[in-house]
Amino acid sequence: MVSSVEDLSMKTPAANLLVWVGEKNACIKIAGRASFNSSLDFKTLINGLFQKGFSRFVLDLTDCLLMDSTFLGVLAGLGLKFGAARNGSSEPFLELLNPNPRIIDLLDNLGVSHLFRVAKCADGATTEKMNCLEPVPANTDRKEISRTCLEAHQTLMDINPANIPKFKEVAQFLAEDLKKLEGGDQQKTE
Repeated sequence: MVSSVEDLSMKTPAANLLVWVGEKNACIKIAGRASFNSSLDFKTLINGLFQKGFSRFVLDLTDCLLMDSTFLGVLAGLGLKFGAARNGSSEPFLELLNPNPRIIDLLDNLGVSHLFRVAKCADGATTEKMNCLEPVPANTDRKEISRTCLEAHQTLMDINPANIPKFKEVAQFLAEDLKKLEGGDQQKTE
């Protein structure tokens, strides 16, 4: 049994994130398993691009095998944030390109599919102009990972109350883990 976020992070490789930016658009290709290991880098990347004025994000999921609940929660949180940033416009800010049926089912089952526009394209996005984002460093702050995981699961429960039974225990575990980690930080400073 996995006893902490740190134990799980050693067993779950992060997805590869490739980035191409245009004038106001950004395309991010997510390849592999989009998990909590890549969610922090993904969130930081999107927020950084948004702060630089990028207004449309296309996530090429052609080679994305699966998204875990943390990554889905981060994605849903960004969908909510950007929807609010567009002054109530109903047009989605994030577009998902070529998600596989399993990812579409996950989005539907979690009640978050309305936050995104889904598009199909035979070729996916061209990767010729994309740059690979460096992988998550092995010494990523465990506290920040726990906080991101907790926020992602709380977002999924806030968006759709039907998700509460699915994630209540996970959120409780993550909250306890985060509390222990923050307690350890307080002991170090005393």
